[in-house]
Amino acid sequence: QVQLVESGGGLAQPGGSLRLSCAASGRTFSSYAMGWFRQAPGKEREFVGAINWSGGSTHYADSVKGRFTISRDNARNTVSLQMNSLKPEDTAVYYCAVDSSAYGSVWYVTKASVNYWGQGTQVTVSS
Repeated sequence: QVQLVESGGGLAQPGGSLRLSCAASGRTFSSYAMGWFRQAPGKEREFVGAINWSGGSTHYADSVKGRFTISRDNARNTVSLQMNSLKPEDTAVYYCAVDSSAYGSVWYVTKASVNYWGQGTQVTVSS
């Protein structure tokens, strides 16, 4: 049974940092792009960023570019999201995801292309 478990969420002040981690179990995802999405109250789930199977290519939403960084460790079957310079508008539930296409491009990671989701972790940015 495949499971993606996020951790690291919590409360941060504006300008602060948080690091989210996602641990996968049940199978290895070293051949698949992985991504992060988020959903704020009353809004649709949106793309945050993605990393390709090798970790050599990343793609970010304009709203987080330059502030967030995705990395992965295929040996540990984990993916992380380092979030710096946090803003109140970053407040949301953050979801880890695995794309359905082996060796796919990060540019094609969307809600529709994801076939595994984590349960989500809450990030709140507030003073």
